[in-house]
Amino acid sequence: MAKKKEKKEEFTLEDLPGVGPATAEKLREAGYTGLMEIAVAAPSDLADVAGIGEGQAQKIIHAARKYANVGQFETGAEIYKRRKELTKLTTGSKEFDSLLGGGFETQAITELFGEFGSGKTQIVHQLAVNAQLPKEKGGLEGHVIFIDTENTFRPERIVQMAEALELDPEEVLKRIHVARAFNSHHQMLLVDKAMELAKEYPVRLLVVDSLTAHFRAEYVGRGSLAARQQLLNRHMHDLLRFADLNNAVVAVTNQVSAKPDTFYGDPTTPIGGHIVGHTATYRIYMKKSRGNKRIARLIDSPALPDGEIVLVIKTEGIRDP
Repeated sequence: MAKKKEKKEEFTLEDLPGVGPATAEKLREAGYTGLMEIAVAAPSDLADVAGIGEGQAQKIIHAARKYANVGQFETGAEIYKRRKELTKLTTGSKEFDSLLGGGFETQAITELFGEFGSGKTQIVHQLAVNAQLPKEKGGLEGHVIFIDTENTFRPERIVQMAEALELDPEEVLKRIHVARAFNSHHQMLLVDKAMELAKEYPVRLLVVDSLTAHFRAEYVGRGSLAARQQLLNRHMHDLLRFADLNNAVVAVTNQVSAKPDTFYGDPTTPIGGHIVGHTATYRIYMKKSRGNKRIARLIDSPALPDGEIVLVIKTEGIRDP
């Protein structure tokens, strides 16, 4: 029995009935790199990307489900044990860390949304440095992947923040892997590339700055809303899967639209609607204040109460007032 189980764990796409080298290559190029991705795919989607009939796609999905153990239940005790592996990444502000129950959580997506200049990009730059700190200092001792959609990554800012923490700026920059996303499809593909990179390096933080910029620019008008939301939904779940598989923090920034929304206490609402709202584990609304002060308001969390704090953005980075 032991040998049989070991064989299942080594299954590749080519081992599935009806999947030869050419079909497997098409599937991998489309992001279906493992049995689980195949197991939860829609037959029509699989048929389109692989150039096969829906009947054959259904047989492939059925076989993948058999070996990927889809639908297997686990006890609450097993989930509790796994959640003990969660760690927190410090923000550099004790007040901000306290608001989030200790910092940005691994195996979760944390969304920062707000207007231009509200501090979102400053925070993710700080996280990219802090992720390399020792665990006893609130770090994750890992590498960082930064998906840049609006040309916002600034190595000079990383240098300032690293020097303030007495880290070697050159070594810090070497552990941050930056990729510029030129459109929404490229942005989604970069998450697949991040998966591959995480096999080579201990990636503990994935940043997307910003999440919705390309989707917002490319899918304009009500007629394209459904297509946009479908792609955004897949993108969010890919990010969540990355967080789970690598016990990593996923931090995304998001834009806002200027339409009244009294729920957030401000005439802005985040882009992405319920798709982003339901998939993001934590949602933080960022708002400008006087001078270098910013207000961070936690407005959605599975277990933490809503609340807000004030932080400051200094040359050294994110700090308490």
